[in-house]
Amino acid sequence: MSESATAQSGNFIRQIIEQDLAEGKNGRSVVTRFPPEPNGYLHIGHAKSICLNFGIAQDYQGHCNLRFDDTNPEKESQEFIDGIQQDIRWMGFEWSNPKFASDYFEQLYQYAVQLIKSGNAFVCSLGPDDIRQQRGTLTEPGVESLYRNRSVEENLDLFQRMREGEFKEGEHVLRAKIDMTSANINLRDPVLYRIKYATHPRTQNQWCIYPLYDYTHCISDALEGVTHSLCTLEFEDHRPLYDWVLDALETPHHPQQIEFARLALEYTVTSKRKLNLLVEAGHVESWDDPRMPTLSGMRRRGIPPEAIRDFCERIGITKKDAFIEMTVLENCIRETLDPQAMRVMCVLRPLKVVIENYPDGKEEIFSASNHPKNADTGKRAIPFSNTIYIEQDDFMEAPPDKYFRLAPGKEVRLRYGYNITCTGVVKDEAGRVAELRCNYDPESRGPGRRKKKVKGIIHWVSAKHAIDTEVRLYDRLFRIPNPGASEDLAASINPNSLEVMHHCKLEPSAQNLAEGDHVQFERQGYFCLDRKPASGMRPVFNRIVTLRDSWGKLEGKK
Repeated sequence: MSESATAQSGNFIRQIIEQDLAEGKNGRSVVTRFPPEPNGYLHIGHAKSICLNFGIAQDYQGHCNLRFDDTNPEKESQEFIDGIQQDIRWMGFEWSNPKFASDYFEQLYQYAVQLIKSGNAFVCSLGPDDIRQQRGTLTEPGVESLYRNRSVEENLDLFQRMREGEFKEGEHVLRAKIDMTSANINLRDPVLYRIKYATHPRTQNQWCIYPLYDYTHCISDALEGVTHSLCTLEFEDHRPLYDWVLDALETPHHPQQIEFARLALEYTVTSKRKLNLLVEAGHVESWDDPRMPTLSGMRRRGIPPEAIRDFCERIGITKKDAFIEMTVLENCIRETLDPQAMRVMCVLRPLKVVIENYPDGKEEIFSASNHPKNADTGKRAIPFSNTIYIEQDDFMEAPPDKYFRLAPGKEVRLRYGYNITCTGVVKDEAGRVAELRCNYDPESRGPGRRKKKVKGIIHWVSAKHAIDTEVRLYDRLFRIPNPGASEDLAASINPNSLEVMHHCKLEPSAQNLAEGDHVQFERQGYFCLDRKPASGMRPVFNRIVTLRDSWGKLEGKK
């Protein structure tokens, strides 16, 4: 067992596995699986299962199967199959060969025939509404189907004809014959197969009957030799059916299903159906919109996969569902990016400043560290001239007490540069501040600089050398902690989840950044060069996360 596994032995799933290994179960092997349905893109909730299943396999020298649960052809596509594999690889995990439930369609059919022959399954001709009505409730037992006692011969004949396409959708289904009075509704003669005329992304039109998940995944686990079938808590009530199917078929291998709490993150939804609604209604650009909790969206936003893995490790594996605060994820992102993100200066809301006593046409090159805590990253050249841009927020015409940034008559320090003092204000026709006039102190920079107590330090960019860029300030997509519980999902959307800044000014050292590179805009936050730039030559940067938790402050004021 690896050191990582030992360190996490408090995880109850790992404790089960360690006991199984100590007792020599499963030939002292560990085989897990990650079985997504290819009907959408993976999201942050899947990340927890990915890290758990692939991580356990790595730590115990086993292997994890990637298996696509492709039994619902109407909603599945090759696009999602490819996207899921890309996401898992981005998360840092690999597998030998992808597996598909459709690989086992013939075996699953023959196992269903075996259940019919043993009297454990029957073809039911009730409609979906009747089956649902006769299922009963949590307090009332179900009612047996009038087709429950069909002979084995009739059931085999009907099931074969279902496969051959003789019947319409909904005309017949195959059901397990278990117990309609069971306290567990999942054991009340559940449907195993239904008729579905749809083109499958892999088997095309070879099949017109498709097995349901509860029947498929337990047999697939058994066929693949899975030792520990790890799934979220909503499948806990399904475990008796999982075991019943395998016991009824007397499979040579019987995996152990273990449930854990799913990942529920504040200010997000992780329902594929609801995420699809957001895309279709145009509330977001696409599945990889940087505001989406999909892994493709998080990748495009610039969130490092190691931050997501760290987040999944920190929240741990428990048996109790709970909402995780968004700040936990954001802190993981900051802690991952801080030691690796190069520093640059970018002015988001430019205010022009003319330094009147700086010689016209003169230029200087200042030197600054690419990273203040890592000298090995080298230095960058920052040009300076008599016209610069500063942030609009760094100037106030009538400042309050203890305001330390630029104001008429006040002096501030330009980061890496000189001290400047505001000597004049130029306004536009509407009376808004359009430009500032300043003087600089030529003795305020360098080894022998004048020792002045200047509290305000602001960032800037030389107007002559600045790179015009677009910056997208992304924030939380929803304005309430639990949008999934809202009856009106659209009404829960944060109207300020995206602010596009079209006229930002970036220091020229950033021109060598590649798509996907992380950078810290000093005093602003962490950003990523978008993989989908705007038209033209302007680079586009996405804000990954602010330098500090601004949401926590806002919520504290409420």
